[in-house]
Amino acid sequence: MDSVVEKLRILLGKNAVLTDEPMNGHTTFRTGGPADIFIMPSDLEEVRESIRILQEYDIPFLVIGNGSNLLVRDRGIRGAVLQIGGRMSNVEIDGEYVYAEGGVLLAALSAKVAENSLTGLEFASGIPGTLGGAATMNAGAYGGEMRDVLVSVEVLTKEMERKTIPVEDLELSYRHSILPKEEYILLRATLKLQKGNRDTIKARMAELGEQRREKQPLQFPSAGSTFKRPEGYFAGKLIQDAGLKGKTIGGGQVSEKHAGFIINIGKATTQDILDLIAFCQQAVFEKFGVMLETEVKIVGES
Repeated sequence: MDSVVEKLRILLGKNAVLTDEPMNGHTTFRTGGPADIFIMPSDLEEVRESIRILQEYDIPFLVIGNGSNLLVRDRGIRGAVLQIGGRMSNVEIDGEYVYAEGGVLLAALSAKVAENSLTGLEFASGIPGTLGGAATMNAGAYGGEMRDVLVSVEVLTKEMERKTIPVEDLELSYRHSILPKEEYILLRATLKLQKGNRDTIKARMAELGEQRREKQPLQFPSAGSTFKRPEGYFAGKLIQDAGLKGKTIGGGQVSEKHAGFIINIGKATTQDILDLIAFCQQAVFEKFGVMLETEVKIVGES
């Protein structure tokens, strides 16, 4: 492992390659054990060469963004975590077109396009993930989805080739795209927005922000909606009707404000969260015959 870390640090710099890095600092749940190696590349070539080094030593790796839809088990991640994050967050605007790297946070991207009087991304201003994660899972809120604004994405394939995929070939649907199945790593995306009034755009973003604060437990660490929306139902309503609002296991709790959110009310372990997820699934299934499926991705050593 030492020789791998040394090679990676020669490539990226010492501060961009960490060892035994606690994942609770890289997920919005604020839980999770350490990753053996944590890598923060700054461009395509660093991504490509980092992966080549890891493959040379047969070290498995996981690609993450902001960790806003991620639950890392308490024993952590064996192998490497490669973060497409703040070091890959450049944004360029040309008229109604936006060219952005996958590591830019949606909140920052939304603010930047608003400053440039571009409308269409207001729905994403409160989503706590990166552009890469949002495009990969077709994130959406308040009637908008990423497929409404995406033109194309640039990815790195398993064969280490750069490829541009138009939006119509991404098979975007509810919280789904072809990217995970094909093991594509999103590097950049092109968005098309519309010219609008800057004050109107900012007012809409402020309005949506207020709605979020009223309805969602934003003061607590979470991964947003814990469960996918079952066909014909709302997960939060099912959990609430099962009498689980406020249900607590360890430091995990079904939010009293919005039952669709499982939150970390203080020093929760990932196991607390997983136990609470399983409890909700069992209770809802017994009462309504509906099996809730997690929206959050669960990774790490069991």
